[in-house]
Amino acid sequence: MTAATDLRTLRRPVRQDPAERRRALYHLASPVSVLTVGPQERLHGTTASTVTLVSREPLLVGVVLRAGSSFARFAAAEGRFAINVLSGGQADVASHFANSDRPDGSAQFAGLAWTADSYAKAPLLAGALAHYTCRFHSAHPAGDSELLLGHVVRASTGDDHPLFSYAGELFAGSLHPAKEAAAS
Repeated sequence: MTAATDLRTLRRPVRQDPAERRRALYHLASPVSVLTVGPQERLHGTTASTVTLVSREPLLVGVVLRAGSSFARFAAAEGRFAINVLSGGQADVASHFANSDRPDGSAQFAGLAWTADSYAKAPLLAGALAHYTCRFHSAHPAGDSELLLGHVVRASTGDDHPLFSYAGELFAGSLHPAKEAAAS
């Protein structure tokens, strides 16, 4: 087999029901976060379940948002934003910021305890498991999504259990180290 034949084999489409592939990908467990941007006169928040460490040096995080996300536009315009990693008791907060019918601006934060980050001017939600304050790095289209990259300039952690998204639902719980199988 030649190199050209090998390349054609690699490019051959895989025949599988797209809905089956999507269902399988819902089995990726991921922590749930609320992204926030300020300042006070232009506050905005949104729920995200795909936040990941992209680089350790420089310290970059990536967030996947739907294409055309207003959050990505606001974060780029402000040049900074915050990530609130939600704790297990904050499923209602995740649902609130995922609801497209919530009020705009500061009204969407009514009834929630938060403080403004001194750098980003974005809300840091009380009770969150962790807060990452980010300087906007870049945004990139990716299929039907947008990848937002942020340079972490400050981070803090709390002491609680995480909130996870798994198989289309939210789960709270404690983490237990996995036991390794005994070598035979």
